[in-house]
Amino acid sequence: MSIIYMLLAISVVVALVFFAAFIFSVGKGQYDDTYTPSVRMLFEDELVKNTGSSADKNQQSITNHSDRKSK
Repeated sequence: MSIIYMLLAISVVVALVFFAAFIFSVGKGQYDDTYTPSVRMLFEDELVKNTGSSADKNQQSITNHSDRKSK
């Protein structure tokens, strides 16, 4: 029966450590912006395509697509 009390105490200590880590990360701003990082990778190619002339854009787009297929 004493092992149950020991495991209960250990689990409460672990839970408190994780709760403290969560509170610390919220205080440091870890979860302030959850939307932008998830969609940034979707629009990364558009940022690359917007540089240079339209002929450069078309060539770069073709090059990017062929590079992706070879990987």
